[in-house]
Amino acid sequence: MIETNIEILKGIANQLRIHSITATTAAGSGHPTSCLSAADVAAALFFGHMRYDPKNPHYYNNDRFILSKGHVAPLLYAAWAEAGLFPVEDLLKLRTIGSDLEGHPTPRLSFVDVATGSLGQGLGVGVGMALCARLDNLDYRTYVLMGDGELAEGAVWEAASLAGVCKLNNLIAVVDVNRLGQSQATAFGHDIGIYRKRFEAFGWRVEDLVDGHDIEEILEVLSGVGLGDKPLVILAKTYKGAGVSFLQDKDSWHGKPLSKDEAAKAIAELLPSAKSAAGVAIPAPSQLPAPQNAAPASYPPTTYKPGDSVATREAYGNALVRIGEVDPRIVA
Repeated sequence: MIETNIEILKGIANQLRIHSITATTAAGSGHPTSCLSAADVAAALFFGHMRYDPKNPHYYNNDRFILSKGHVAPLLYAAWAEAGLFPVEDLLKLRTIGSDLEGHPTPRLSFVDVATGSLGQGLGVGVGMALCARLDNLDYRTYVLMGDGELAEGAVWEAASLAGVCKLNNLIAVVDVNRLGQSQATAFGHDIGIYRKRFEAFGWRVEDLVDGHDIEEILEVLSGVGLGDKPLVILAKTYKGAGVSFLQDKDSWHGKPLSKDEAAKAIAELLPSAKSAAGVAIPAPSQLPAPQNAAPASYPPTTYKPGDSVATREAYGNALVRIGEVDPRIVA
C-alpha cells in the first residue's frame, strides 16, 4: 500500500466520522463516539481490503461483514454510502419514520445479513457464514466487528470455541478495544494481553494493534488474513471519540448525540483532513461458480398458521429439519 493510498484512507476514516456525527445529531440519538473509535478499521476494511461488489451487496462471493456492535450502525451506513450504494444525503434520515436506516442494522437493508443490537451474537453468525463458504466451495471471507464490552457475553466464547475447533481461517474478528462501556470502563480496559490469552486458549491466531487508529498498521495485519489454519482475531486498541479532542477517551459520552454546536466544533476538527471515497477502487470478489440448489434464505414455513402458539425449541427443530430436506449440502 503506497503512502498516497494510506493518506486517502485516513481521510476516508475522518469522512466516516463526520457522517456519523451529522447523522446522529440530526436524529437526536445514537452512539457517535462508538462510531468514531472504529472509523479507521472500517475505512481500511471497506476501502482498502475487503473484496465485494458495492453495487451488488448480495453477490454470492462478496466478503461478508457483520457489525456485531450494532449500535455503531451510523458508521456502517456511512461506509456503504461512501461506497456509492445510496446517496450520502440519506444518512440524515437516520432513525426517522420511513427510513430503513434504523438505530441498529436489520436485513431489510440489502447490505445487512443479520440484525444486530443484542450484543454478543455477531461472532456466532460469523462462524456460520464461514462454514457456509466451505460448504459452497467459495473463497469469501467473513469479518466480524465487535466491541470489547460484548466480550463479557458467554455466547462469544461458545462461538470462539467452535471456530477454533473447525479451524476457520476464513473468519476474522476485529475487536474495537476502546476501553469505555455504557456507564463505566470495561473490566479489562486497554489490557489487550488478557483478551489475547483468552482467544489463544480457544485456538485462534491473535494479532495486536497497539494503535488501532494507524491505517498502515491495520492494513499490514490484514495482509496476513487466511494464513495458517486458525481463525484470526485482531485486537485493536482504540479510543472512544477518536479524532475529536473534547470527546476522545472521555467518560459520559456513550450513546449521547452531539448538539448542533458541539457537532459543528467536532466537524471543524475533522474536516481539514477528510476525504470522500468517490473513485476509490474496491477489490473485486473472486468469480467462482455459484453454489447450486441451495435453499432460498426465505424458504417459507408452512407448518404453522398465524396466531399459533408453539414452543420455540419445537419450531426451531422443525425449521432445521425442513432446511435439511431442501438443501443437499446438509449432511445428517
